[in-house]
Amino acid sequence: MTSLEKAAIDAIKVTACTIPTDFPESDGSYTWDKTTIVLVEAHAGHRCGLGYTYADEATAHLIQRLLAGIVTGQNALDVPGCWRAMVAAIRNLGRPGISSMAIAAVDAALWDLKARLFDVALVTLLGASRECAPVYGSGGFTSYSREQLQRQLGDWAAQGIPRVKMKIGREPDHDIERVREAREAIGPHCALFVDANGAYSRKQALAQAERFTEQGVSWFEEPVSSDDLAGLRLIRDRAPAGMDIAAGEYGYDLWYFRRMLDAGAVDVLQADATRCAGITGFLRVAALCEAHGLPLSSHCGPALHVHACCAVPNFRHMEYFHDHVRIEHLLFDGVLTPHKGALYPDRSRPGMGLELKRADVARYAI
Repeated sequence: MTSLEKAAIDAIKVTACTIPTDFPESDGSYTWDKTTIVLVEAHAGHRCGLGYTYADEATAHLIQRLLAGIVTGQNALDVPGCWRAMVAAIRNLGRPGISSMAIAAVDAALWDLKARLFDVALVTLLGASRECAPVYGSGGFTSYSREQLQRQLGDWAAQGIPRVKMKIGREPDHDIERVREAREAIGPHCALFVDANGAYSRKQALAQAERFTEQGVSWFEEPVSSDDLAGLRLIRDRAPAGMDIAAGEYGYDLWYFRRMLDAGAVDVLQADATRCAGITGFLRVAALCEAHGLPLSSHCGPALHVHACCAVPNFRHMEYFHDHVRIEHLLFDGVLTPHKGALYPDRSRPGMGLELKRADVARYAI
């Protein structure tokens, strides 16, 4: 047995940082002015893997007090085994929510560590299905003025990102006007997506879908609550041709995604590796989605998703979310910038290719 095969996880280090937004942000059902990121460093010998999740500070405490002890001493190459042990350890705490986000950060760090131990990019370790991951620019918050909305979406379109998404639902009576303003800014050839974050009723959503299609909206995310599977199915069946219904970002375990797919609730399933228990959970969701013959789109956290997304056969696109892009550039070296509307993993860098900017991490650490 080689020394690499015996590589043990020596330690798990956790840091939580809170970063103010650059402008107050809101969607159809939520308002925020800061974002917390929980960073995990997994050590084995002279190698260190990095993972993270966007979650409350309590997530960091759960990792420190429980999950770190579960994986420390385990073989660093046995990431699925570590994942199963963490899932078993949180049985009495409940799988959805903080527990799954805590597992996600540790799991991502372990995959990054394993790739670094082999000195390869994570996409090489996982096995690439494609060379790049198409993205869509995501922001257009309901708190933005017309000028802010048009500048942000228009800039993405000008940079060659061929699809953009905006938030709707806070003031339904003004949503059609905001969608028109967005279309004016991005021109006729850029795809326009909308996200209601579950703010509409079923009848509202159906009525709005008809109006949105006049502006070429081709993606309607969470028109109603993602818990209303019958409502999502109703809207999916009745939405105009050419408009995909999407949901899934609040999924934490495989059963959630199975229920959504069995209900025929979406045209495109979304999953977030920072919520659905990491890279391991994300790849399991991708396989389930492929078995149902549907494409998968990743939610937020682009720097963490890009390698995994390039390994998924049934992948559609990644969310290039303004808030998280800003944070990832602030805290990490090696963050990718879209080229011709896609992110290309840097195979010259091991793991996910990210390194902490430790001075900035210390500045925002809780």
